Amino acid sequence: MLDPNPQNGQKKLLLVFGAMLLITVVVGVIASIASP
Repeated sequence: MLDPNPQNGQKKLLLVFGAMLLITVVVGVIASIASP
């Protein structure tokens, strides 16, 4: 992954990773609430 602006790329990667983590947590919470 070659990026001319590594800081911006790292920030975007961190944002994507954070979003994935957030989605995983939300799905886990919804699943735990939905399960009897």
